[in-house]
Amino acid sequence: MTPVELSRTVLHAVRRAVDEGELSVTVPERAVVTPPGPGGCGDYATNIALQLARAAEQPPRRVAEILRVRLLDDRRITDVVVTGAGFLNLSLEGAASAALVDEILRRGRRYGHAAGAGGNLVQVQCPAEVRAAVVADATARLLRSQGDSVRITYDGRPAPEWESVLGVDTKGVDTDGMGPDGADVTIRPTPIPIPVPTPADPLPLGRDAARWALLYPAAHDRPRITGDHLVQRETNPLFRVRYAHARTRALLRNADDLGFRPEPGPVSGAEALVAVLGDHPRILTAAATDHTPDRLARHLVTVADATLPLLSAVLPLGGEKPSAAHRARLALAEAAGTVLAGGLSLLGIEAPDHL
Repeated sequence: MTPVELSRTVLHAVRRAVDEGELSVTVPERAVVTPPGPGGCGDYATNIALQLARAAEQPPRRVAEILRVRLLDDRRITDVVVTGAGFLNLSLEGAASAALVDEILRRGRRYGHAAGAGGNLVQVQCPAEVRAAVVADATARLLRSQGDSVRITYDGRPAPEWESVLGVDTKGVDTDGMGPDGADVTIRPTPIPIPVPTPADPLPLGRDAARWALLYPAAHDRPRITGDHLVQRETNPLFRVRYAHARTRALLRNADDLGFRPEPGPVSGAEALVAVLGDHPRILTAAATDHTPDRLARHLVTVADATLPLLSAVLPLGGEKPSAAHRARLALAEAAGTVLAGGLSLLGIEAPDHL
């Protein structure tokens, strides 16, 4: 709810009180809503009760109590508190999202990562097959995000193209029980779920599309190695994820041109997005623990699909001036883009700012 919308809501409460005979006043043309002053609380405050008290021939606090009851009928308003001589302090739905957005922006792409080293050494054993290698590489990235140290052992020698084209880290891994310096090492392997091998060579798709094609399906599902992963349309989940990220970056650039910056605050109508952003740390932990990077890939699609409907309301329209609501929506959009970029990075996929 923007300040303009909230002002209209306050005036609607006044009009209802007049129609129901509790106030005998002329409904003003506008109600001023501002951040709460000293002694106030909530997200916004208004002095409308003090403004109407003389005409209503009632004490300001009595007028405020009459309006308070009607304002609480709006589901977007979670609480209304009367303070001082009769100020109405309003708390809006979604205010809890401000703390989450602030945490995401503070931690950046490391949101959801473990705060410190976990002290575990995980030795992942992997067949020398391209899909298994990409899954193992993404699994290692996830495990490291949760503070673990990881060593990958291949049952065979990795192909050089897996590193040069697909970005698989094959340096310093163990091959057939021999360390990179040629010394024998004792290996206690932790096998990853062996994925269904790829039915075709993924290298022609390039790094990002190939990794997505191999990681998005669950390990027991057969991957599709087709050009569909390269098309820029809504039917391509990878495109939706990267497009949502690029849109958030574009909005930040546009907002900067308009002279305003993101500022965490309450955002109404974004409950689904806030919920999936809040679930991101749990998804990372589960994907690392169960060695299932496909879970993260599907989560990123969910985040993107919850982000895109918000973006059209981020910037002011026409001659509208940037408000606290616009800054809060911009901060939420930036947080969503941060989660998408961080998640793609853990899958070994780039998140370009321009598409």
